Amino acid sequence: MHGHGDLAGRARAWDGRPMSPVVVVGAGLGGLAAAVHLAAAGRQVTVVEALDEPGGCCGTARLGPFRFDTGPSVLTMPGVLAEVFGAAGQELRHWLPLHRLDPSYRMVFDDGSRLDVLPEREAMAEQVRTVCGPAEAARYDRYRALLDELFRVEWPTFIDADVSRLRALARPAALLRLARLGGFRRLDRLAARHLRDPRLIKAHTFQSLYVGLAPQRALGIYAVIAHMDTVGGVYFPRRGGMHAIPSAMAALLAKLGADLRYGVRAAKVETDSDGVTGVLLAGGERLAARQVVVACDRLAARRLLPGPAADWRLRRPHHSPSCLVLHVGLDRPLDGQAHHTLHFGRVWEETFTALAAGRPQPDPSLLITHPEPDGEAAPPGQATLSVLEPAPNLRTADWDRLRPELEERLLGRLAALGHGDLSGAPRLVLDPPAWAARGHSAGTPFALDHRFTQTAWLRPSAVARRVPGLHFAGMYTAPGVGIPPVLISGRLAAERILKEAR
Repeated sequence: MHGHGDLAGRARAWDGRPMSPVVVVGAGLGGLAAAVHLAAAGRQVTVVEALDEPGGCCGTARLGPFRFDTGPSVLTMPGVLAEVFGAAGQELRHWLPLHRLDPSYRMVFDDGSRLDVLPEREAMAEQVRTVCGPAEAARYDRYRALLDELFRVEWPTFIDADVSRLRALARPAALLRLARLGGFRRLDRLAARHLRDPRLIKAHTFQSLYVGLAPQRALGIYAVIAHMDTVGGVYFPRRGGMHAIPSAMAALLAKLGADLRYGVRAAKVETDSDGVTGVLLAGGERLAARQVVVACDRLAARRLLPGPAADWRLRRPHHSPSCLVLHVGLDRPLDGQAHHTLHFGRVWEETFTALAAGRPQPDPSLLITHPEPDGEAAPPGQATLSVLEPAPNLRTADWDRLRPELEERLLGRLAALGHGDLSGAPRLVLDPPAWAARGHSAGTPFALDHRFTQTAWLRPSAVARRVPGLHFAGMYTAPGVGIPPVLISGRLAAERILKEAR
């Protein structure tokens, strides 16, 4: 491991003057990524975080001797994370050893059949051949090639790219290629055009829920998420769970000389006629800065921002559905259980119709996460289980009534799946009111959905054009929801700041 903080001289403007400090509001993955890139370039960075630890949405919680990840459980595209550490001359493996899950997912269908999702082409084709037959395996191979091509077009042009200016979308060759590939069809129709087995179609379209949309409403461009999951592979930290990711990033920041302040709430971004001048903290302290990155819930952050920073894209925000998550402490690990198991319900389209109408899904599909014990998440010989059910957010449902009903139903479903009676086990339940208490608008940890009018340039802007020096990062801006997009948003904010001579 090589130190970098002693190698990075403080950045200076073209006339030799020291560059002004930068304040980052929010120590989630987007804010941390922005701060690392800035500090690695020699800028003086202060990160203020209202919580008592880094992570934001990528959080952690303890219940007695058990530790649970309370945020994302799926890490794809680890190269994006490696780029953050690489910006500081560091290797990710020295700070955060990862291992690839095998399988990435286990998918269990209502007829009792199951499909293990493996990233290697031949191994996955053999899985499909065994479960769905040789003809479907041939179709899968062609569909996988389509996913590869969609990814090659989308990634450098619309995901790993700054689309804060409208002209960034003026790429007719890429748009035409996406159209030819079916990127502007509905996702379910795109998959059904190439695949025949309903199980395989579900396996390649359920990912649209990650961006808050049913497969019947999401555009085909979001097949790129299935590519990240099923082709790129899914990874997990060897120790510390998913919260090890922000912990490692914060440790790197400290080594780079950044000032991380936890339990400190920002009260206001202050400005003058030339733009940002600093951040006023809730305790009255003022941090001078000519550039600020706001990397927290965008709607909640409006109280911090000056009037000119208002964004017309947020006048009628459309939030993603939320989720009910049951974290359970087990008295023993489960034999033969995959890290991620997706149990599909008997019905499909009806579940999305209900969710869109603000009703519980009649027969929900469940994501069950059972990490291999790492010696820290549970006492010896014990383990944890986390179960996620998609659910309406606070704006569409009465959760005082729904919570006990859905929790009881979920426990019954787990018993029916062979997990036994967990009603007496230690458990932590996160529902939309709990997400709201953690600072998530509308009680959803998935921010705004990715309908066309909330995608790319139409998503809330990463730049406050009328307030020079004010930038944004995180799920509420482009590229959007998910660990790789959020990390990219932080890097893009840093790149814009480094181009400004302030």
